[in-house]
Amino acid sequence: MVDTLAALGGEAGVASLADQLGRPADGLYYHLRALTAGGLVEELPSDGTERRFRLAGGGHGPLRLSYDLGPNGNAVELRAFAHGLLQIADRDFQAALEQSDTVVAGPARTLWASRNKGWLAAADVEEVNALLGRLGELTSQPKADGRKHLVSLAFVLAPTEARPKRRAPRTA
Repeated sequence: MVDTLAALGGEAGVASLADQLGRPADGLYYHLRALTAGGLVEELPSDGTERRFRLAGGGHGPLRLSYDLGPNGNAVELRAFAHGLLQIADRDFQAALEQSDTVVAGPARTLWASRNKGWLAAADVEEVNALLGRLGELTSQPKADGRKHLVSLAFVLAPTEARPKRRAPRTA
């Protein structure tokens, strides 16, 4: 819901959100109240028509999570968030497979799934983070003239452990 609100320019009425999400408007109020209580979304003063909401901070830039992996941190919440994010990404991917206008090759490609695993130097990690940050900026732009492709981008960057060989080498 938050990224949809951002894609609509950071501010939208409930009807617009419902249209974009393919959900009934009355089913969004619970979530909007929770987002408002969490300080992620603000309800705007009523203009007498529909209720309108905006991303906290004026709706500028993508929201970023705070990561606290300490003993009293938010690792459980981060785990749940990542799981939900990947479920939504899967739903977006599956829906794109059914669309006749999905581009799957070339410079105008709009559908891509990949997993890469490799060894990075400290400078490589910094470059990866800069590139992911730039991708986040590009894919968080609001709708405007010339921007006709609504896309979803999800990623996970995580350190991993090298695993030992699964079986012992054969002897001659």
